[in-house]
Amino acid sequence: MFGRRSVPAILAIMALLSLVHAEDRVQSELKFVAHTKAEKTAGVWVDGQYVGFVKELAGDKKIMLLPGKHEVLVRQAWYRDYVQQVILEPGQTSVVNVSLVKDAHSPTHEATGELKISATPTRAAVFVDNQFAGHVDEFDGVGKAMLLTPGRHSVRVALPGYLPFETVVDLRPHQKLKIQTELVKGSITEAGSLVNQQ
Repeated sequence: MFGRRSVPAILAIMALLSLVHAEDRVQSELKFVAHTKAEKTAGVWVDGQYVGFVKELAGDKKIMLLPGKHEVLVRQAWYRDYVQQVILEPGQTSVVNVSLVKDAHSPTHEATGELKISATPTRAAVFVDNQFAGHVDEFDGVGKAMLLTPGRHSVRVALPGYLPFETVVDLRPHQKLKIQTELVKGSITEAGSLVNQQ
């Protein structure tokens, strides 16, 4: 069925497939276990680079890393940062059990303004005053908004692979504002350095 010329081609394809499979065994997988809604929607940084939010980092979007020591940071608005150092061995799967604790400095409802953010893609991260606040889909829709103390606040919406959107809002007590934007595709390097600016 196959001629003699086909044999080297078939052998080359088999060798290439075995190399790809061997490369997968060198990398290590990082998995996340989250129990509360706040933990599932928290942002994740690995070695200072924003990679997405906890509940989306599975399946096709699972995190594969080279072996070695890595710092994992999980951040959610009004919670203390969760930081864990992981040491990954080749082919190993490491599990990060996310455990967020409420921050005592969250604003009260009495003297706050409300900020809604409508942006695409909705999984983009939102930063207020250079602090991670959540993701766009948490601040858009009926009954969804961010509570902020009155005054000026810088707002940045960013996602790797897109150019970030930045603006400044000046909120008064009980004022309601809405920001609408659509992120423009850009280089991962252009957005990457701005996403992890802190």
